[in-house]
Amino acid sequence: MPLSSSNLARAIAAALVLTATSAMADTVKIAVIDPLSGPFAALGENQLKSWQIMAEIANKEKWAGEHTLEFVPFDNKASPQESLNQLKRAIDGGFRYIAQANGSGAGLALIDAINKHNERNPGKEIIYINHGAVDPELTNGKCSFWHFSFDSNSDMKMQALVDHMSQDKAMKKVYIIGQDYAFGRSVSRSGKEYLKARRPDVEIVGDDLHPIGQVKDFAPYVAKIKASGADTVITGNWGADLALLIKAAKEAGVDANFYTYYAVLKGAPTAMGSNGAGKVKYVGVWNVNNETYAGKDIVEAFKAKYNDDYTWMQTHSAVTMLSKAIRESKSVDPVQVARKMEGMTVKSLNGDVTMRASDHQMQQPLYIAVWSKAGGKDVRFDQENTGYGWKTEKKVPADVATQPTSCKMKRPGA
Repeated sequence: MPLSSSNLARAIAAALVLTATSAMADTVKIAVIDPLSGPFAALGENQLKSWQIMAEIANKEKWAGEHTLEFVPFDNKASPQESLNQLKRAIDGGFRYIAQANGSGAGLALIDAINKHNERNPGKEIIYINHGAVDPELTNGKCSFWHFSFDSNSDMKMQALVDHMSQDKAMKKVYIIGQDYAFGRSVSRSGKEYLKARRPDVEIVGDDLHPIGQVKDFAPYVAKIKASGADTVITGNWGADLALLIKAAKEAGVDANFYTYYAVLKGAPTAMGSNGAGKVKYVGVWNVNNETYAGKDIVEAFKAKYNDDYTWMQTHSAVTMLSKAIRESKSVDPVQVARKMEGMTVKSLNGDVTMRASDHQMQQPLYIAVWSKAGGKDVRFDQENTGYGWKTEKKVPADVATQPTSCKMKRPGA
C-alpha cells in the first residue's frame, strides 16, 4: 500500500533525524599513556580498568549525550622518553585526548610536547587529562591551557598532611624518603617547609632520595630509618617502591608512623597486612570508606568484574567533567571542550569539585585515612582481601585545601 504524501513526509523527516543523530555521534578515544609493563605495571593496569569501567557507566547512561568514550592503553613503561614515543603514536593514530598519571617527569615532558604540537598544528589540538602527576610546577610555572589536573598537587596534600600530623604531640623525629624525580623532590621540599612552619620543635633526622623503580631491596634505607630513631616517616613513594619499602620496614621491626600519599594503591595493602594497622596513613582525594559510602556501587561492580579494588577516583571526576563539557559544548573538538571545562563544577564521589580556570588545578576535598581492621560502620570495604581497610580520620574541605597559583596561562587566540 503506497504511503500518503503526509506519511511519506513524516518518514523522510524521521530518516533525516536518525541520519543527523548518527552523524553527530562520535566515539571520543582517549589514549591512556601509563606503565603497563615493568615495576609499575600492576598500578597502570588497575588505573586502565578504572577508566574503562567509568566509560562503560558514562556510555550506558549517556553522560556525553550521543557521544561515547573509549580509553585505549599505550605503555610508557613509566619513562618520560617512552611517554613522548607513545604520544607520537597516539597523534599518528588520530587521538585528540590523552590521559597520564604515573610520574611528574613524564607529565612535564608531555606538557612541553603537547604545547609545541598544538602551536604548530592548529585545528588538530590535543588535551592532556592529568589524573595523577602532582608536581606543583604542572599547574604553576609550567601550566598550560591544554593541561587539566584532576588530582590535587603534592603541596596541597602535604599541607593537609602536616596540619594533621602536627596534632600528634608525641611526634619528635621525622624521616623523609622518596623517589629521586620531580615529585619525590617536591615532597621532600614541601615536607620540610610545612613542618618547620607548623612544628619547629620537630627534628628532621633523615632525607633520602632513591632511584625510581630500580630498588629491589629497601633494607639499607630502612636500616638508616631505624638507626635515626625516627618516630614518623613521610614518603611520596608509590607502586612497587612503596610496597617494597613498607615490606622492608615491617621485616626490620620499624616502629614508626608512616604518612604516605599512595598507600591506598595496588600492592601496598598486601605488603602492610596487620602490621600497618594504626601506623600507616595516606592523604588523597577520596576514601572508599567515606562518610556516605559514595561510590559503593562502582566499588562493588569493579570488584565483581575485575576481582580488584577501585581506588582511583580521579577517573570518575575526569569522565564526569569531560562528558559534561562535550554535552554542553555540543562538540568533541578539544578547543571547545577545554573552554567548557574551565571553571566547571561537577558532583564527584568526594563532593563538589571545580576545575579552577586560572591554572586548571582541580579544587576538591582531601581525605586523611588510617589503615584499620575492616568491619563496622567506619570500614565497610577492606582492600586486597586483607581484612583491613581505610578509616577516615579527617576530611579537609576544598576551600581549606586550596592554594594560590603563580600560573600565567597563555590561551589560544589571546
